[in-house]
Formats: sequence, structure tokens, C-alpha cells
Amino acid sequence: MEYFKNFINGEWKDSKSGKHTENRNPANTEDLIGYFPASTKDDVNEAVSAAREAFKKWRLVPAPKRGDVLKVVGDIMLQRKDEISFEMTREMGKVFAETKGDTQEGIDTAYYAASEGRRLFGLNAPSELPNKMNLSFRIPIGVGGIITPWNFPMAIPTWKIFPALVCGNTVVFKPAELTPKTANTLVHIIDEAMKEVLGKDYIPGVVNLVHGSGRVVGECFLENKNIDFISFTGSTAVGKRINEVGGRELKRVSLELGGKNAQIVMDDANLDLALDAVLWGAFGTTGQRCTATSRLILHKNIHDKFLKMLTDRAAKLKLGYGNDKGVDVGPCVSESQRETVNDYVKIGLNEDKATLVIGGDYAKDGNLAKGWFYKPTIFKDVTPDMRIAKEEIFGPVLAVLKCSSLEESIDILNGTEYGLSSSIFTNNVNDAFKAVRDIQAGITYINGATIGAEAHMPFGGVKATGNGHREGGWTVYDFYSEWKAVYIDYSGKLQRAQIDNY
Repeated sequence: MEYFKNFINGEWKDSKSGKHTENRNPANTEDLIGYFPASTKDDVNEAVSAAREAFKKWRLVPAPKRGDVLKVVGDIMLQRKDEISFEMTREMGKVFAETKGDTQEGIDTAYYAASEGRRLFGLNAPSELPNKMNLSFRIPIGVGGIITPWNFPMAIPTWKIFPALVCGNTVVFKPAELTPKTANTLVHIIDEAMKEVLGKDYIPGVVNLVHGSGRVVGECFLENKNIDFISFTGSTAVGKRINEVGGRELKRVSLELGGKNAQIVMDDANLDLALDAVLWGAFGTTGQRCTATSRLILHKNIHDKFLKMLTDRAAKLKLGYGNDKGVDVGPCVSESQRETVNDYVKIGLNEDKATLVIGGDYAKDGNLAKGWFYKPTIFKDVTPDMRIAKEEIFGPVLAVLKCSSLEESIDILNGTEYGLSSSIFTNNVNDAFKAVRDIQAGITYINGATIGAEAHMPFGGVKATGNGHREGGWTVYDFYSEWKAVYIDYSGKLQRAQIDNY
């Protein structure tokens, strides 16, 4: 059985602890993928020191050449797309078509970041004084701590690492404990590209990988004064902790946290299209997305008809190992995640008035007994005050609510602490634009599912979903760079702004 390692200062190294954790296939726990380091504070500090030293040279590499590295990363990922995706499904469970999408998002992000190496534009403005020029530039920040979740083990790390590198920063990467192999694959690819593009000028320590728990590695990121910024995707509770401690140390912090996303279906909507969308949004990735459709808000005029359509289709979804053909829904990522889902189902069953329509139990038939499978679950007669309508479940559980108007549907949608993704199905253009205006979310889809963000657009939410930063697209480069203003006076004399000119 293979023992994997950390990557520190250009070398693959065992943890100083000498300890390891298992990584198993959630669809078949008899399938042991490998052992990964249980890292210590000393491992983190070594990686941060390497990144700090590498920053001195990496920041001086021209940004277009830094982009060239990521162009090669994208090329390698494209060549290895099926292999990467197969192993990702084996590691975290979602079906092969979805892991191919996860890998493709990493490829898209690589190519986008590569082109941004030639577009790290500054802004210039006229001076208020004669014979003087005002310029501004983007400059790198320093060393970043990158903490990523298990549900998108390739895409989300690339969202963070690639822009950080293009902007001239170096990074220490802590992946989720449940998906360490995909992280190793990504770092192998980045290092291969670094060596190909830089050749004899290769700089060790630009990207460092440290496996381990959040309680150890993540806390070390917060404590280490040589980490200048932290980018985190995960739970709101952990995000608050990072924001609190990071703020005290004046670290720059980007948080992408929870969601309780809803799809609205109005009575003039294309119901077949809306049905496809909610099935994909609620049960794709086994509901384990921060953008998953956790609530379905149906207009009263189509409520019963649509719920029948939905129940009939959900009952036909095939559960299984995601690398097998014909599988629609994979397992929960772990036993503890499945227990969390089941606990919420129990809460739903105990909620006053809520009715279980389908699912609500483990799936254990045949080979499913070897993994952490849970039946796609739907509750009806849910009201906005119920816990299953307000709290993030992160599993294949859908709460169905009823509305009587557009205004009521938007009030229901907005009635949680989160504000990540949202969707409305309607053929009324006026209602669509009202929804865009009034929905409190960072992302709104018109006649589309709540999942499916594109790599070149801003990604993130409002309220408890984060702290205002965005991932993806052009906006993420503002997080990974500082602005520097430069004044060039060629008048030959001291000119005092706001004084000598007024």
C-alpha cells in the first residue's frame, strides 16, 4: 500500500510525526487508497519558511512567465483528465461525469490564470499638479495559506492557488483530509510545469503541500506570522474562527462558507426544464455542494403536479460507485457526513407538519452496503421556520415549500442566514428581473439550476456565506494582490499636493 508524502521546498517528505491517516473509497470502504501524513506544527513551519524564501525570487519572475507555468499546468491536466477524474471519484464519491467537470474547471482556471499574467492591469490617473504623473500597480502580497474542502478537490484548490501564483505569491496548501490524493496529483502537476517552464531557474518552495487536520495544520496557519493571507472554503463556524484570529493578526482573509440555496418555480414556468434542474441541483454531487438546491419553492398552482413529477423521477435515480456506468448518485463522502444527513432527516421527521415524501434512510442494498450511501430524500409541507428549511445539510435532502406569489417566494428564499446561490424558473421577463434585483444572493440563475458556476465569473455570496471576497473570474485577483500608487514628479522642484495648487 502506498504511503504518500508532503511537498516542502521542492521535495516530497514524510511528516516529522511519522504518523499517517487512511484514505478510503466512500463507495467501497474495503478499497484502501493510501496513507497520508498526519502533519505537525514543525511541518507547517518548515513549509512556510520555504515559501517565504521562495517569495523573494518568485515575485521577480515576470507575470507573463508565471502565467506560462499555469498554461503548461492546464495542458498536463487536459492530457490526464480521465485519469485524474477516475481517481477523484474513487476518493470522494461523486460520479465520473461530475469529476470530469471538476477537473475541467481546474483546466479552465489554469488557462484563465495564464492569460491574466498578461492582464494584471494597473490604473493611471492625471495628476493635479503640472509635470507630474500618477500610476498604480498590482504587487504580490507574500505567503498564502490555502485551505480547501473535499467536495471539489481539484477545482477549488485551483481557484485559489493559480491566481495567487500569477500575482507573484507563494503558497502552503492544506487540502481536506478526505481528499488528499487529488491534492498530491495537483501539486505534482504544478511542480512538473514549474520545472518545464523555468528550467535551470526553477525555484523550490513556491508551492508547498502539508497534509493533516484543520485542528493542527489550519491552526498553525493562523499562528504563523509569516503567512500573510488565508483563503478558506468550508463551514461557517470554522470560517468565523479564521476571520477572528486572522483579523487579530491583520492577515488578509477570504472566506467562502455555507449556503441554503433555493430554486423557485412559478406557475408559468417550463416544468420539465425546472424538474431537470432541481434533480441536478439537489442530488448532483449527492447534495454535497455549497451551491446545492436544498430548498424548492413551488407556486401553489403547480405545487401538487410538480411534486408528483419530482417524486417519480427521484425514485428512479440509481445509486452506486461513480465510476460505474449508469450511476446517477454517489455516496456521502464519509460515515460522519452520512450521520449528519440522517440526523437532519430525523429533525425533519420531528418537525411539526413536515411530511417525508421519499427516501429518509440509508441505502444498503447489495454493494451499496459497502459504502456511505443515503437515499435521495424529499420533504413536503415544509415551512420557512423549520430547521430543515434554514440550516445547511450538505446531503441529498430537499425541503419543498409552497408560495402564492413572486413576492412571497422571494421572501421565503431570502429567509435564511445564507446567500450564496439562487434560481427562479419563470417565462415572465418582468418577474425574472425583479428576482435578480430582490434576491439576496451572490449568484442568481434564471431558468437554470443553483449549481453550475463558470470559472471566469465571480463566485461567492452575501450574509453568512462569506466575508465579501469573491473567487473565480477577474475579481479574485483583487484578493491576491496589493495596490501600489506611484507618483513621478519631473518638474524639478518640490510640489506639495493640495497646497501649492490651491
